[in-house]
Parts: sequence; structure tokens; C-alpha cells
Amino acid sequence: MNMPLHETQLVELVTDVAEALKLPLDLDEALRQITMSAVDSIDGIEYASISVTARGGAIETLAPTDSIATKADELQYELGEGPSLDAAITEPVVQVDDLAADPRWPRYGPQAADLGLSSQLAYHFRAEPHARGALNLYGVEPHVIDAEARLLSEMFAELVAVAMGWSRQQGTMNAALQSHQIIGQAVGILIERYRLDSTRAFAFLVRTSQTGNTKLRTVAEGIVADAIRQAQ
Repeated sequence: MNMPLHETQLVELVTDVAEALKLPLDLDEALRQITMSAVDSIDGIEYASISVTARGGAIETLAPTDSIATKADELQYELGEGPSLDAAITEPVVQVDDLAADPRWPRYGPQAADLGLSSQLAYHFRAEPHARGALNLYGVEPHVIDAEARLLSEMFAELVAVAMGWSRQQGTMNAALQSHQIIGQAVGILIERYRLDSTRAFAFLVRTSQTGNTKLRTVAEGIVADAIRQAQ
């Protein structure tokens, strides 16, 4: 099981994934890099895949890290229910802490548990011009998805969208990387300044953002700028 990431590790991780997204882009390899990096870096996540919808309503799995992820995805397609389908089609994010006990998917949940899965997180993405889908993350233990897992999962979902729509989103890639680096730096500052763990530091950023009705990146930029002023 992986340890929580701190600021320097987060920046290094984003940089490594970005290397796979440089032109000329091999889309299959880029997506594999993203799903493998998600499994390697998100605590409690053992398998990952990407569900992509087509104009006609068909849905397929890309870049699975293991056959179990493929089986779980295909089970949801076959049954017509599940977190991956909900996130690919309508919901921004779907989190499941205990698949066997969750009543939202009465057929899928128990069968996913039979595959050895207990937790699941699915993040919606949309890529120009027409692609949309979900980044699917699976855990074998219940209740392993925390604030840091959600933060990193959102980042990887954004990178999937960028990779799939690269030709029209190069600026988005640069903005996404810069945004997550700033957030990572702010988390690192809070960890050092207030002796918080990474989850609580991120939760502090989120609460400050919500209380002040300010974008998360803006809050992070303020913390980084204040740390620079104090160091001068």
C-alpha cells in the first residue's frame, strides 16, 4: 500500500506523467502511463482503467492496469449499472466505500465484491471534440478513499481528458500542471508550518476555498506567496 504524497512527490509525479503527453503523442502509451501512475501513487487503489463513451452510446475500456479492472468495467456495461457508468455519462464523481453493502447498484455491487473489490472511485472527464468517459479506480479494502485520493484522482482524470483531446488542449495541459503544482506546494507549506498530515492540509485548503468562495488554486497561490514573503 502506498504512502501519502507530499509536495515534492506530487510535483515529480505530475512532471513524470506530463512526459508521456508530449508531442508526438502515442495515446495508448500516454493513457497507460496515467492509469499505472494512478495505481502507483494513490493509497488504497490497486487497479485502474478508463471508460470511454462513443456517439452511438457504446462504451469501451482503455488502458486497464489489470484484468480485474477490465472485468469490473465490463460487468457494469453488461448490467447497465455501476459507478463507472454513472461517472462516464452524468455524474462528476462517484465514490463507493463498500461495494458489497452499497444499495445504489444492487446487482453490480455484490458481483464486484465477488471479484475481490471493496472500494471504487470514478471521475468524469470530457475531452474535445467528442470524447467523454470516466477514470475508474478500484480498491480491495473498504473505506480507503480519502481527501488526498480524491485530489490525485481528479488530477489524473484531467490528464486523461488532456491526452484524449491534446490537439485542441495544449494550453489546458499547461494550466492543469501549473495548477496542481501550486496546490502541491501549498499543501507542503501547511504540512511544515502547522505539522499537519497531507490529508488535513488539503482539507484546510478546501475549507478555506469554500468559506471564502474562492477558487482552490487562488487560495494555494496566496499561501505560497505568503511563504515567499516570509522567507525574504
